[in-house]
Amino acid sequence: MEPIRRVFTFRITNPILSGLLYSYFWMFLGALALSLLLWGSGLAEDDLSFYTFLVHAVAAFIGGCVSGKRAGNKGWYYGCLTGLVYGITLLVIGFLALDSSLSFGDLTLMATVFAAGAIGGMFGVNLKK
Repeated sequence: MEPIRRVFTFRITNPILSGLLYSYFWMFLGALALSLLLWGSGLAEDDLSFYTFLVHAVAAFIGGCVSGKRAGNKGWYYGCLTGLVYGITLLVIGFLALDSSLSFGDLTLMATVFAAGAIGGMFGVNLKK
């Protein structure tokens, strides 16, 4: 059974890529939860800005934790890079899909995911021990 496990094992060893994968997964779950909240309650889309910031911050935090844990050292560095790449990806998708320009909310989002990724990376390094 062990040789089969070795053949079919898929593990991303790069800390930033693995953190991004976890970030996108948690962003997907948060977006799904927000969609169900919109569908099931009387909230309007304009009322969800705080919750979207919260979902992105949690996703960047978890991605920073994973990247810091995989790196083993310099967790804040890998967490910052994970949060930065995550935020830039969000801005590029928003620009290409929605044709939106850069605004103060986007810069606030970048600062939020940058800080959340760094804090997550600091926690992630200490999870390994």
